[in-house]
Amino acid sequence: MRKRQRRVLLILGWYDYRLQRGIEKYAQEHGWHLSPGVTREKRIPWGWKGEGILAWLGEGDDLAEFVVHAKTPTVDFSLRRPHLKFARVLTDHARIAQLVAEHFLSRGFTNFVFYSDTDNWSFEERGRGFVEALEQAGKKCDWWRWDRSSECYPSGGYEEWDLKRSWLESELEKAPKPLAVFAPTDWMAFDVVDTCEGIGLAVPEQVAVVGCDNSLMAPEAMRTPISTVEPNLEAMGYRGAAVLDDLMDGKPGPPEPIRMPPSGLIVRKSSDLLAVNHKGVAASLRFLWKHYQEPIGVSDLAKVAGMSLRGFHQAFVEHLGRAPGHELHRVRIEHAKELLTSSTRKTETVAALCGYQSVNSFWVAFRKATGISPAQYRKKFSGHGDM
Repeated sequence: MRKRQRRVLLILGWYDYRLQRGIEKYAQEHGWHLSPGVTREKRIPWGWKGEGILAWLGEGDDLAEFVVHAKTPTVDFSLRRPHLKFARVLTDHARIAQLVAEHFLSRGFTNFVFYSDTDNWSFEERGRGFVEALEQAGKKCDWWRWDRSSECYPSGGYEEWDLKRSWLESELEKAPKPLAVFAPTDWMAFDVVDTCEGIGLAVPEQVAVVGCDNSLMAPEAMRTPISTVEPNLEAMGYRGAAVLDDLMDGKPGPPEPIRMPPSGLIVRKSSDLLAVNHKGVAASLRFLWKHYQEPIGVSDLAKVAGMSLRGFHQAFVEHLGRAPGHELHRVRIEHAKELLTSSTRKTETVAALCGYQSVNSFWVAFRKATGISPAQYRKKFSGHGDM
């Protein structure tokens, strides 16, 4: 007897093609029939009958009400309504923030700001994660919240933008320089860069900026292309579909939301700056970023810096807050994570591309850094299925 094709409904109150691409990939592999009931149009699919729902209940009480009353296995990609006890697969916003913090710290910044203009659960998680990551490194971070400022009187249109622009100009002018700014979306990052350029603050020399989501169109065509974090939404969609498949089989859902780490940070001109006031350490960092895929070591970095090993180690720790060997290890592991989740390259190839001379040394280093093996990391966080 032919197996009945599962009918799955997409209720995506917020749309991103990468998320849907991950869902579609899983559906094709497992013979699902997808019903894109409210994708983009956000219309309620009254009368729909099926076996499961993939939802992004970020807005619209009517959408949430429909899903609740459907009483069908459901996976939600949002935490906007935590009281609804659905299985959830979410972006690891804390990990995104940690990537940005490490990016700024590796470049020697000491002044930090998180800027947001809207009250949103994901922005809050990114902000808290950024502040906490910097606190762990012994640094302080200011949090600029336009929506909570005394000058914020949202009225819509040009008036609201003019008020926000004036407030942002004032905050940027007063802040100590060089300043590192993390914005929770690329559009907010663009607001910061555009405001800096409007008042004559050089980006990234005076204000370095990183956004998130990799959502800007043609970023390289901008006067100042904006650095961003790729959130790995395709893998998130694929994993959410896999969780829904388990629910439709009668298996219990995950007790806590599953968090999908980002693919990596895309460095562009808006943050591509060294704020290290030590010529030798700065030279070693540039060499590290360019050659970490090669079998280099701390002695090579010290040679580039023109210093003894002992003197180089002391200077590096003084200006970066960590040892040079730790930084080389961190850069390699982050690159390995990106390759494992965004490609189907074999572990041997990933090891070689990250500067490890053997698969075994890579395996040991990766497991020590993450707590799991490279193969387990790929299976857990990629959108490539079982490989």
